[in-house]
Amino acid sequence: MNIFITLDYELFFGKNSGSCEKCIIEPTNALLKIVDLYQIKFTCFVDAGYLVRLNNQKDEFPQLAKDWNRITDQIKYLSANGHGIELHVHPHWEDSFFNGKEWIFDTSRYKLSDFSEEKILDIITRYNSILKEITDIAPVAFRAGGWCAQPFKKIKKALEANNIFIDSTVYPNGLYKSEHQFFDFSRVSQFSTQYRFSEDLTVEDPNGKFTEIPISSIKVNPWFFWRFVIIKIFKKKKHIPYGNGNAISLSKKQIIRLLSKSSYSVVSIDGFKASYILRAFKKYQKNTDKDGNFVLIGHPKSFTPYSLYKVKQFIKTSAKINNYTTYRELFKN
Repeated sequence: MNIFITLDYELFFGKNSGSCEKCIIEPTNALLKIVDLYQIKFTCFVDAGYLVRLNNQKDEFPQLAKDWNRITDQIKYLSANGHGIELHVHPHWEDSFFNGKEWIFDTSRYKLSDFSEEKILDIITRYNSILKEITDIAPVAFRAGGWCAQPFKKIKKALEANNIFIDSTVYPNGLYKSEHQFFDFSRVSQFSTQYRFSEDLTVEDPNGKFTEIPISSIKVNPWFFWRFVIIKIFKKKKHIPYGNGNAISLSKKQIIRLLSKSSYSVVSIDGFKASYILRAFKKYQKNTDKDGNFVLIGHPKSFTPYSLYKVKQFIKTSAKINNYTTYRELFKN
């Protein structure tokens, strides 16, 4: 199979963003040490809005100038060494700012669909351009922040204008709705690993211009999340994340649902979720052809010593007989 390790390369967006060093630089370097042993390349979907905001305010705040240098140095290194640098868009950066001490987030416009088509074109063009300026390579793939890429029709023209025709936002059976966040991938079949589409990224269209490479998903029962709660309570060292910030809280309704009913989750290399990577992979091997795709997602801020150990175990058992690749390599082929 083709295996993609993908990272949403970003800060936290809750009350405390965490630092660039702890949430992005250090955990990404920790993963690098593992993949370098096997000459494997991964893909970073870089939160380009953060870079745009850093660039706009770095002359005003020395701390941001340091963060800009650290993060752009790492992105340049990753790109020069064959890792993918692709476009990740969290448009709430348009309404967020640094006040001299911390990032102040306004997530009332969390989805691209909260903006006009004209503004979406402006956002995607600016965000795409800053990645190209840093790496001298134009992104070929897109992932929407918070999986919020619907309705895709509003985003389509902006991606076309920037020559981006690969999307990797969908995860089969994914569904979530809150005040500011929404996605519904319930129409995407469980083991779909690649398809073409046109104006709806959940509907296959053999003649569509766009290619969807879904993030792999797995059905998990409530016991998994109860175990997750127990781990958080006891705070064992191996389960403490690298990141030093706070995520946006789930709604009470969503928490109750996860703790009481089975649900679908992305196959993740974050924290305790990494415990089911191998189980999910075996299911994909059984239900897809040998040329299918298995897409892992991770957030460096949520890596733990435990999750990276699980990733190393998985790579060790899978690298010899599977093809670890990037979206750029797929694009070339």
